[in-house]
Order: sequence, then C-alpha cells, then structure tokens
Amino acid sequence: MSNIVIGIEGLVGCGKTSICRELIHRIPNSVLLNAGNLYRAIIYILIKSGNTISKMKKTGKRLDIREMIEKLKIEVKLENQETVVYADGKKIEEEELQSKETSLAVSEVSNTAENKNAFLFVHDLVDNLKKQYNVIFSGRATMKIYPTCDYHFFIVADLEERVNRKCKQYKNIEKIEEIRYNITKRDELQEKSGFYEYSPITIEIDVTNCKTIAESTDKVLQKIRIKENV
Repeated sequence: MSNIVIGIEGLVGCGKTSICRELIHRIPNSVLLNAGNLYRAIIYILIKSGNTISKMKKTGKRLDIREMIEKLKIEVKLENQETVVYADGKKIEEEELQSKETSLAVSEVSNTAENKNAFLFVHDLVDNLKKQYNVIFSGRATMKIYPTCDYHFFIVADLEERVNRKCKQYKNIEKIEEIRYNITKRDELQEKSGFYEYSPITIEIDVTNCKTIAESTDKVLQKIRIKENV
C-alpha cells in the first residue's frame, strides 16, 4: 500500500505536538513534519536580531515566508523520525521555537504574511517524505497546503483546560491570567488568519477530558484505518 498523510491541526494548547510525537511511535514507518516550526524559526531569528513585530508592521511590507527561508538559509532535516530546523547551518532548538514570545509573534504575523510560495515549499516537503514514510503533518492550513491528505484532524479542548496545560508547560501557575490572555489572543489571531477552518474530511477530536497524551492519541487512532493503509 502507498504511504499516507495525516494532517493535524487544532486550538492553541491542546497538545497537538505531543499527540503527533505519540503517533509516530504507534504508526509504523512514520515521521513527523512540523511545518509550523518553519514559521517559528523565521520569527525567532527576526526577534533575536531586534526586529519586533511593531517594527515589521511599520514597514507596511508583507513578510514573504519563502523569501525569508532562502535569505536565512533555513533547512529542514529529519532527525529521530521528526523534522528539525536549521538556519545558516545551526540547529534551532525546540525550546527557542516554542517560547511564549515566538508563539504570540507567529500568530500576529501569520495573518499578514505572504504564504503562497511557502505553502508550495511545504507541499514539496510532504511529497518527498511520503515517498518513504507515512507523514504526520502538523501545522496551520494543512489542507490548503496539502489538499490530498488522507486524514485531517482538528484537536480541541475547553479554554480552561488549555490554560492549565500551558501553565504546566511553562511551569508558571502564578501567571495564569497572562497565559489565559495570550491563548485567547492567539485563538483570535489564528481564526482571523483563516487557520481554524474545517474541510469536508476534517474530524474534530475533543481532548478536554483526556488525562494523558496516550489517551488523546487513542482518540485519533480510533479514526485511522492503519491496517488498511500502511
């Protein structure tokens, strides 16, 4: 059987990345393409170089993501069944990509950036990986980027549950109000960008009451006919 592509999207703080990492260990011959980390890498580098979001907006120019991929010499490599991002030969670590500052900045930039060529770039990445592996494709606008996904899941959870999970992730329960505000703002920005749209094949998975990542992943796997496709 040919390899399959599983698109994973969802609300902020639902544990999407953790679910994807569990999936690659439970679906044979699979890899994780975290497309969102391309965006994050670009924004992280710009912020680190002193280009705040307000400065970027003042230029009035739409940020061309594909142009920045080339300018910053960004490469996507496969390590331990998962894509990682390098910029000018240096690996950008996960904690840098997932910082609160980077996450919020990505949500702000995404609705004004020029994405068309970047979408084509990611589409080619999926195609190349699919030649050898089953692809767990995580990011935003996965169905716009790769309309022929075999499965598309949208992960949701109640706001307070997502706030609690982020508090645990950042290990800072004292800033619960700030975290709640940031999640709500990112939700609004993502929705405005058109990243919370469902397609005809989208399956919504509510993980509010799931106590573990394994339990959340089980709900996804129940909808996938692995034996027939891999």
